[in-house]
Amino acid sequence: MTLFAYRAMNSSGFITRGVSEAPSPIDLEARLKRLGLDLINAAPVRKRLSLFTRRLSIRERMHLCFHLEQLMRAGVPLLDALADLRESAEGPYLRDILTRVLDRIESGLSLSQALAEHPRDFDAVFCALVRAGECMGRLPEVMLALHETLRREDKMRAFMIKLVLYPAFVLATTLLAVAVAMLYVVPELSRLFQTMGMSLPLYTRALIAVSAWATRYWPLLLSGILMLALTLPVIIRKNARVAHQWDRVRLALPFTGAVHHQIVLARFANLFAMMYASGIPVMDILHTAQDTVGNRVLRQALERIEQNVADGHQISNAFAATSIFPPLVIRMLRVGEQTGALDRALENVRYFFERDVRESVARLQTALEPLLILLLGGLMLWVALSVLGPIYDVLTRMTI
Repeated sequence: MTLFAYRAMNSSGFITRGVSEAPSPIDLEARLKRLGLDLINAAPVRKRLSLFTRRLSIRERMHLCFHLEQLMRAGVPLLDALADLRESAEGPYLRDILTRVLDRIESGLSLSQALAEHPRDFDAVFCALVRAGECMGRLPEVMLALHETLRREDKMRAFMIKLVLYPAFVLATTLLAVAVAMLYVVPELSRLFQTMGMSLPLYTRALIAVSAWATRYWPLLLSGILMLALTLPVIIRKNARVAHQWDRVRLALPFTGAVHHQIVLARFANLFAMMYASGIPVMDILHTAQDTVGNRVLRQALERIEQNVADGHQISNAFAATSIFPPLVIRMLRVGEQTGALDRALENVRYFFERDVRESVARLQTALEPLLILLLGGLMLWVALSVLGPIYDVLTRMTI
């Protein structure tokens, strides 16, 4: 199969561009003809490796789910709905994905099978839910549930970005000012103080020593930071033991660990509730969710839970055997098992965790901003006193 980049025209005269795999340009033309497109030209392209691989954003997946749900509820056939989405897609990457999905459905695959060929864009939970919707004839309802889930994730991500943005800006600005002072201002003043033979206080001598070290070793320090930033993600991806320890550390951090724990559990509860309500068996849910929870410690716990449930234990007892799930989850699971409304119980768990995340983040932000201001203010005060104190002494002597 060859990957072709093509230009084609639809029945309205609109020119569309995309990429598609086909054995030959003739097969590509026939495939596009079945999709209502007239091929203008096509050229083979080579797949290139990229450091930053493109993938569908949450907003693009929300757009896909929302419009598919609306069109299918209106009675539009799936192929026509996907073709309409492709024509209205804003980004070329989404348009290319939809073209490939249409190609695969035209060749006989189901929607879930076609989506599963793009695991970077549609994870295992997404494809499992679509497959369940196809089997039960409830694809519009599944698309609506996926849209709501993606909308909550997008809202939570925006909330976390808002939390981090202000402290990061203050920290970066202050560190930049301190770096300029250490590398340029303090060395000049140090030479001036040495020329004048001044007796400097301890805090000024400490600042000069730090400045001398930074001036001498800043290329090595900067290279080390960049090397760590580039290699650590690769090591985490390649080494399972390091990745597991990294996820454990993230859960145990003093301030952000509890918030991260709540976010991970809220995501899992939402996935469990949504898949269970779609009719997916519990064993399949536990197996599928392992690759999508976003934390290897939780994944290991889910593997143990899956094994315990397979051995005949109740779901709540299997969850209670692990230490990662709080008592709230265990109680709600027991209630769900007793009432036969496990999906509703898990939906309540998701609500409680998301509420706790918002409250914890608000408390963290309230505590972090003054603490950050105190720390950075103290740093700036040390630099200012160390520099201005001796200068003030010189000016005082000159006045006398």
